Amino acid sequence: MTNKLVIRETTSGDVAQVLALYPQAFPEEELRPVVSALLEEELEVLSLAAFDGDALVAHVLFTICGTEEWDRTGALLAPLGVIPSLQRQGLGNSLVHAGLARLKKRGIKQVFVLGDPAYYQRFGFSPERQVLPPYPMPEEWLDAWQSMPLAARAPLATGRLSMPEPWMEPALWGP
Repeated sequence: MTNKLVIRETTSGDVAQVLALYPQAFPEEELRPVVSALLEEELEVLSLAAFDGDALVAHVLFTICGTEEWDRTGALLAPLGVIPSLQRQGLGNSLVHAGLARLKKRGIKQVFVLGDPAYYQRFGFSPERQVLPPYPMPEEWLDAWQSMPLAARAPLATGRLSMPEPWMEPALWGP
């Protein structure tokens, strides 16, 4: 990795590199269909990437969402991928922090994630019990469903998370 790492919002010209990243970062999961749909259907997302020169080396996607009883001031953090040779060097951390800062400026009040509690707790995420994911999850995954408020006095939403169609695939929410 060079010292010229740049984090920026992705453009339509970056989609091929974004899609090439995920089979490397998650060889056991097929995330390209949902990522492609979110980026190409012009849905309300925040897509950030880290570039080393012209090479995309990490990517994070935040999808704007809400609940039936709550306006669309929530976001789902998923997926977050880093090429294997650069994992554990702070790239994911940098992307998440950059995304959270941008979301806060946009008025997003709460961010959700389904992920490793040990990793996401460092950002301030904690287990979420008031807002349910779009599909039921296995009991052993309950602590992996997490959220964090971005506004000091953000009311915590209740109900089931309402997501755009690409996220409405049950396999994305279970084993």
